Amino acid sequence: MGGLLAELARWVMDVVHSFGYVGVFVVVLLGSLYLPVPTEFTLPLFGFLVEKGRLTFVPVVLAGTAARVTAAMVFYSLGLRVGEARLRRLLGRAERTKLVYGSDLDRASAAFQRHGGTAILIGHLIPGVGALISIPAGLKRMPLRWRFLGYTLAGGTAWTATLVGLGWALGRRWRVVEVYASYLVLALLAALVLGALWFLWRRWRTR
Repeated sequence: MGGLLAELARWVMDVVHSFGYVGVFVVVLLGSLYLPVPTEFTLPLFGFLVEKGRLTFVPVVLAGTAARVTAAMVFYSLGLRVGEARLRRLLGRAERTKLVYGSDLDRASAAFQRHGGTAILIGHLIPGVGALISIPAGLKRMPLRWRFLGYTLAGGTAWTATLVGLGWALGRRWRVVEVYASYLVLALLAALVLGALWFLWRRWRTR
């Protein structure tokens, strides 16, 4: 397994070396479409390359976020045009690859039913859900402009910037991020929410 991951890391770095930030976009897009280059692995690696001076943080985040939004649009279009029954048949066939499962769609649909637009943002921060949260949004015909794209942009940016930033901070230990990605990002989200609540509370006390 370690040898396979080393080969994958070498391939990712070759792509980035050859194509620059276009390569970053392609690699993140493949991972967001559930092909075997997971963003939990590649984004911290890009952060490590930022630490080495081979990439720059902001363009990496922009390219990665653009890829996440593009993948989300693909899944939104599937939900809008294909319908749930046909999608489940397609996912049934895709389960053989062991990259995506029908249960992933069930989780995404349940989250969307409970939380609506907020689920789009949070779904991008949960490994195994990610851009799949866009399928129930398409099935329910969630307004594309402002609502869907706004939540998707926020979630995609948070996921991308956090994993790249952690990889940058950890340097050679960037692989740690892959193991704890979901916990780290959710902890960051919780910290941001608590910070916002604290700010509002201070404003209320001042008034």
